Amino acid sequence: MSDNPQSLMMDWMQQWMKQNPMQDWLKQDSQNMFSADSAMLKTIKDFGAEIDPLVLTRLQSEYFVELGNLWKDFLGSKLPEFNDRRFSAADWHKQTMHAYNVAIYLLNARFLGLLTEAVQAPEKKKQKIRFAVQQMVDAMSPANFLATNPEAQAKIIETGGESLRQGITLMLEDMQKGRISLTDESAFEVGRNVATTEGTVIFENRLFQLIQYKPLTKTVHQTPLLMVPPCINKFYILDLQPENSLVRYAIEQGHTVFLVSWANPDQSLSGVTWDDYIEEGAITAIEAVQAISKQEKINTFGFCVGGTILSTALAVLADRGEHPAASVTLLTTLLDFTDTGVLDVFVDELQVAMREQTIGNGGLLPARDLASTFSALRPNDLVWNYVQSNYLKGQRPPAFDLLYWNSDSTNLPGPMLCWYLRNTYLENSLKVPGKLKVAGHPVDLGKIDAPVFVYGSREDHIVPWQSAYASMGLLNPKKKSRNRFVLGASGHIAGVINPASKNKRSYWLNDKTSADAKSWFDAATECPGSWWPEWAEFLSEHGGKMVKAPTKAGAVGYSEIEPAPGRYVKVRAD
Repeated sequence: MSDNPQSLMMDWMQQWMKQNPMQDWLKQDSQNMFSADSAMLKTIKDFGAEIDPLVLTRLQSEYFVELGNLWKDFLGSKLPEFNDRRFSAADWHKQTMHAYNVAIYLLNARFLGLLTEAVQAPEKKKQKIRFAVQQMVDAMSPANFLATNPEAQAKIIETGGESLRQGITLMLEDMQKGRISLTDESAFEVGRNVATTEGTVIFENRLFQLIQYKPLTKTVHQTPLLMVPPCINKFYILDLQPENSLVRYAIEQGHTVFLVSWANPDQSLSGVTWDDYIEEGAITAIEAVQAISKQEKINTFGFCVGGTILSTALAVLADRGEHPAASVTLLTTLLDFTDTGVLDVFVDELQVAMREQTIGNGGLLPARDLASTFSALRPNDLVWNYVQSNYLKGQRPPAFDLLYWNSDSTNLPGPMLCWYLRNTYLENSLKVPGKLKVAGHPVDLGKIDAPVFVYGSREDHIVPWQSAYASMGLLNPKKKSRNRFVLGASGHIAGVINPASKNKRSYWLNDKTSADAKSWFDAATECPGSWWPEWAEFLSEHGGKMVKAPTKAGAVGYSEIEPAPGRYVKVRAD
């Protein structure tokens, strides 16, 4: 069973026209369940795990009891009840065949889930089994097939077959792209209606362009802010539209903002290493901001992998006796990789060794592979939802800036990626003082001498918030009062991009540092709205005095190259 959603999609396409309406489905379901049971047991065996035969027998008995109850309800003309957003439309609940088809699917899914939990295996291996089985369960939802989706069937009748024609057209277009369309990509253009905050590129090398943004206030804090986004996807997640731009928000608060726009690697960068990202990337950007602003201390900001890069760079500089950070902000960032959430299923010795053999000494991880990996983490939201709407119902996806950004993936240099996977995800060495050498210096995160603002998202599936909180124990180990943690609602992206002006969601505060994340949360207070003002207050505390805003970008040696957002961010990997 593939864990790649694009592969699942291609499998689905092959089955689409073959799938026939289920006849005598209740009578045949025990046979279908035995088939799923066998597939499940094979999956478990392939992972080198097993299930206690007594437990398996008990679960099978319970399953047939529940199946029998469904049969009795069917004979008594009683429609089953279920609550699943995939089957919320009235047609699923009112039509007997479709209602029972859903009920049986959900019963089978629950049984397979119970089988997974009964597996006798170490937790890491069990998590892989759980992931593989869930991929299979999600892929086989009745909503994913024309023959078993009453909404799609009604649409065909309503449109006189036009929805079916349009769905096939959209599917063929996506097959040519090699990916599923999540949004109307023609509605957006980088620099036209996303990444539009006014600024100037004032430095570039092979790895990044440095943008200096135009002030929006007459006076600014003397200490500038450098933002380091992740090198996976593009920086403009921080600058989508004016109303949800974290970049613009910081400028409005009176900060002179600089931002790293990473290059989208091509073959010329296929040999770039993690050391290069630290030395030629983050450290070079820090030095440029110091030179332009004529300030020894600058506020620093890292998001996701950008936070890992920034923290590593600051630790390297600390070993050189340099402490350029007036403050450090880390959003959904991993420094302690003990718990990496669902991504853990993609990282083990075998998979990392395979990457090292193929691209570890030179080569690229294609953007398409990265996109598939992240889609696999949320297949119902990022794969099957669009299979249903685009292909089965013939609906072009609406314009959505965040999903446009999500589809604008980047390549990664093989040597850099392989170092990162082995030394962080696999061996978790970054948190151990002095264990790693980067740019010729031992890395000790505890040597970073600056106040720290750490943010985590409560429903984050990429950086579990407890893992983000673990940074509190690594930074300022002897001055923990300098660290502040804020927990926001929602996930990895939606939790971060939560504009203060919209007053949505909530966040949690606890001014006391606890030994563990649970203790911190148990004593935390939930606050309504965005966490952005909390960050703005922190940044203001370390922004220095107010001075006249600069009238021109750059400085001697850092001349204006081109308007923001620059060329690098416009390079697509398609």
